[in-house]
Amino acid sequence: MSSRVDTARRVGDVVLRVVQALLAAYFVYSGYLLFGPGTIGKFEEIGVGQWLRHLTGVLEVAGAIGLLVPRLCGLAALGLAGVMAGAVTTELFLVSGGDATLPAELLVVSAVVAWFRRDTVLALLPQRLGK
Repeated sequence: MSSRVDTARRVGDVVLRVVQALLAAYFVYSGYLLFGPGTIGKFEEIGVGQWLRHLTGVLEVAGAIGLLVPRLCGLAALGLAGVMAGAVTTELFLVSGGDATLPAELLVVSAVVAWFRRDTVLALLPQRLGK
């Protein structure tokens, strides 16, 4: 019975790593696009300036790199979920005719990765005194 459990865990870990790699690839692509002229109009419509576009691009690329680092993958997924929560909110309330479908899907996938990699997040927290 233990052999089946070990095999299932290994398969689950491989599937999660593939999801992380695909998510990382998408966020590198998305972050790259944020530095091009194609997204200037959307950020002008939001009205906060182009600094947010650049910050979002940096956060997406940094999160993508973090997804590929075993020690940081949970924290990176959690951060990307936060970025996507902001994107969903922006698309729903600030962009005329905005479509929040893709950011919502990326939010869910990032949150799932963060949940399954929560042990890596907890490992980064300082140990409690007396334990």
